[in-house]
Amino acid sequence: MTGTDIDDAAMVDALLGQIADPIATFTADGDYDQNRVSQAVTNRDPDAAVIVPPRAGAVASASAETAPTQRDHRLRMIAERGRMAWQKASGYNLRAKIEATIGRYKRLIGDALRSRTNQTEATEVALAVAALNRMLALGRPNYVRIPK
Repeated sequence: MTGTDIDDAAMVDALLGQIADPIATFTADGDYDQNRVSQAVTNRDPDAAVIVPPRAGAVASASAETAPTQRDHRLRMIAERGRMAWQKASGYNLRAKIEATIGRYKRLIGDALRSRTNQTEATEVALAVAALNRMLALGRPNYVRIPK
């Protein structure tokens, strides 16, 4: 959890440090299209796929022809096949489900924490998530196949 005065991308290295397991993919929005983010992910797990859309007007790196980065590959694919094709091929569209969940949290719980310390903020978020998950479970349909 970060305040509004902190750039989320600046916290990537610290957040990745909290994960013990190997990272297969790092998916984020275009605000994370920064060298420091890609470098933090690569330093943490060199085989991790970084799935971040390039910002508008993004240009390839100087080494794009000889030693292309993951970002250079993204830029090339978007130029050749379009952004929507890249989103589908990369699995970036899954991010939309996550964003919808965050939006639902903010709409139902609120977009600001009321607690003042890290420990109570963590408790507040845990309680809110538990309540949200319970509400979602109550509204989720239960499908049953009816034999013919």
